[in-house]
Amino acid sequence: MFYLTPETESLIDRALTEDLSLGDPTTEVLIPPESTGSADLVAKEEGVLAGLDVGLAVFKRVDATLETAKALEDGAGLEAGVTVASVRGSVSSILMAERTALNFVRRLSGVATETARYVQAVEGYDTRIIDTRKTTPGLRTLDKYAVRAGGGHNHRRNLGDGILIKDNHIAALRAQGLSLGDIVKKAYANASHMIKIEVEVESLDQVREALDAGAEILLLDNMSYDEMAAAVELCKGRAITEASGDVTLERVRQVAATGVDLISVGALTHSVNALNISLDLD
Repeated sequence: MFYLTPETESLIDRALTEDLSLGDPTTEVLIPPESTGSADLVAKEEGVLAGLDVGLAVFKRVDATLETAKALEDGAGLEAGVTVASVRGSVSSILMAERTALNFVRRLSGVATETARYVQAVEGYDTRIIDTRKTTPGLRTLDKYAVRAGGGHNHRRNLGDGILIKDNHIAALRAQGLSLGDIVKKAYANASHMIKIEVEVESLDQVREALDAGAEILLLDNMSYDEMAAAVELCKGRAITEASGDVTLERVRQVAATGVDLISVGALTHSVNALNISLDLD
C-alpha cells in the first residue's frame, strides 16, 4: 500500500489544477448535478498494478463524498478485462477526476510492469534490478514506489543519498592532476562516515585502482560481459558491483550471468509505456 504524504497530496493538487483550473464545461452543460452512478477502473492489457491508492485519492480530492473500493492491491498481476477498483457517487465528479486519476495509475502501472519484466528476466541469479534518477521531474517518489511494486529495488532517491563519483567528476578532478585513487581518497577524507562511496569505472585497471583506494561500490559502466565477470572476481569480498549502461531487456540476463550484484536500468522510468487502464461508467 502507498501511504499518501503531503508531497503526494501536493502533486495531486497540481495535477488537478492542470486539468480543472478553468472548470469542465462539457460535464457542466451535459450532466445533471444530481446524477449519481458508479464506474470501474478496468485493465485492458496484461501487466502489474501500481499507483492505485494515488489514483483513488484523486477522486476523493475532487469530491470527498465519492466512495472508492479496491479490488486489487498494488503489485498484483493484471489480465485484460480485470476490474482493479470502483468509484460510486456523483457522475459529474467521477468524470472530472477520471483523466487525472488514470494518468497516475497508467503511468505507475507501466513502470511496475516494465520492472517486473526485468526482474523475471534475471530470475535464478542473485542479482537485483535497480532504478536510476532518470525519472519524470516531480514524480520521482511515485516512480520509485512503482519500481518496488514491480519487484525491483531503488538506487539513490536524490543526490544526498550517497556519494557516486561519475565520469564527469573524475574528468573535472583529473584536470587538477588527481588520479582515480586520489579522487576516492579525497571523498573519504571529506565525507561523513555514514555515507557509502560508489565509483564509476570503465576498465579493469580502474577497478583495481578504485578497490585499492577503498571504494565500497563499483559502477561498471558499459563493460563487456567478459570485463564485468573479471571485475566481479576482483571485487569479491571487497566491494559491491553494479552494472550500468545500455542494459536492455534482451541482454539483461547475460549481464546477470556475469555475477554482478546490481543492474541499474534507466528504462524502468525514463521511457516506459503507460499501461492501458480505463474507466468504464456503468
